[in-house]
Amino acid sequence: MTAAALTARGWGWRHAGRAGWAVRGLDLVVEPGERVLLLGPSGSGKSTLLKALAGVLGDDEGAEEGVLDVDGADPRDVRGRVGLVLQAPDANIVLERVGDDVAFGCENLRVPRDEIGPRVDAALAAVGLAVPQDRSTSALSGGQQQRLALAGVLAMRPGAVLLDEPTANLDPAGVVEVRDAVLEATAGATLVVVEHRVGIWRDHVDRIVVLAPGGGVLTAGRPGEVLAAEGGALAAAGVWVPGPPPRAARPVPAAGAPLLTGRALAVGRGGAVVRDGLDAAVSSGRALAVLGRNGAGKSTLALTLAGLLPPVAGAVEAAPALADGLGRDPLRWRSRDLLPRIGTVFQQPEHQFLAPTVRQELAVGPRALGLPDAAARVDAVLERLRLAALADANPFTLSGGEQPRLSVATALATAPRVLVVDEPTFGQDALTWAALVDLFRELLDEGRSVVAVTHDEDFAAALGAERLVLA
Repeated sequence: MTAAALTARGWGWRHAGRAGWAVRGLDLVVEPGERVLLLGPSGSGKSTLLKALAGVLGDDEGAEEGVLDVDGADPRDVRGRVGLVLQAPDANIVLERVGDDVAFGCENLRVPRDEIGPRVDAALAAVGLAVPQDRSTSALSGGQQQRLALAGVLAMRPGAVLLDEPTANLDPAGVVEVRDAVLEATAGATLVVVEHRVGIWRDHVDRIVVLAPGGGVLTAGRPGEVLAAEGGALAAAGVWVPGPPPRAARPVPAAGAPLLTGRALAVGRGGAVVRDGLDAAVSSGRALAVLGRNGAGKSTLALTLAGLLPPVAGAVEAAPALADGLGRDPLRWRSRDLLPRIGTVFQQPEHQFLAPTVRQELAVGPRALGLPDAAARVDAVLERLRLAALADANPFTLSGGEQPRLSVATALATAPRVLVVDEPTFGQDALTWAALVDLFRELLDEGRSVVAVTHDEDFAAALGAERLVLA
């Protein structure tokens, strides 16, 4: 397929129910075959632009102005010409089995039957997803789902490939593997990548385009020129320019009193063991970083420690200081008992949203506990995590960087003694990353504990975390 041309002329989009525009006054031309790295602070409209170019923003989802086209046509009229990998891994999945899901796009494009099988095989091999094609898509980890979504787009061989944080949920080795697979598989096609960390793609794109929050292009040009001229300003705006992280490493503190302990754990779902022989201790004032390759069982271990999944073998025990008379097994606690003791932030933030506005979402936990200062807690968390301007927005309309912040905020609103977070820095710009680090450090200084499933080594170092590596 020939490479596609992408054009925006005075284009803007405002999500339904929102007063402010996600993007406005955008003028941009991406030439056929060009490779562009699209940058900007969280909430600057990057994901919205990609969805619009792929033709997946419906007329009833918001208001549009200006012109946006693919090869001179409305993107909604040429669906399939552009392939999109969304930021949330599970949002890309359509069918129940891996092979069927990769083949889905090809089938919709009426690719001849005898071509689909080889395309599926080649796409899965390119992204390094070495699982049986009859594997359930719901059984994949977040990183594996991300590889699956990418494989589905590559198999279609579209004229333009749009990637929204394609490496954010991948282990460090997987980042390089998937980036190189994308570059090889999209040779000759137009490529637009949204990624907060510039260093991953800087040497592999033709141009960097930086969006300004709420309006137009802040700067654009060849990567070296943009970073040399605007690197300081970009860093101040929250863009991850190459260099040291915005927070130095924190020394690993001495172990405090244990709050939660896992002994001889075998963890899994539905009785199927993912990992066994695990020991983990969560101590007062310390962070535990759970690291490892995609599919190693990190999220499953975290949910088991949080009292949300039963261990297949072994036991999770809460110390008396945490249990406070409830019994040692968190799995037997009621949800309202868990709220002030063990808070959990899921890998897919939207899985835990319950209310129609951000403010109401933050108030769910404090109100369930009958806390007298619920409103004050909500206001404090809104300000701290830069969500105050979005207080009346629907959580499902937030950007891919804003939704994880909200999910962290909902857990913090009940001030739990132990906070279990799954990829908390996913999709965050440098400013919010630093704010999250400062917030978690304060929790640790107060004697609380943090369990973080992460691929972000800088984040683990900034918390002074003890590391539990699942090989």
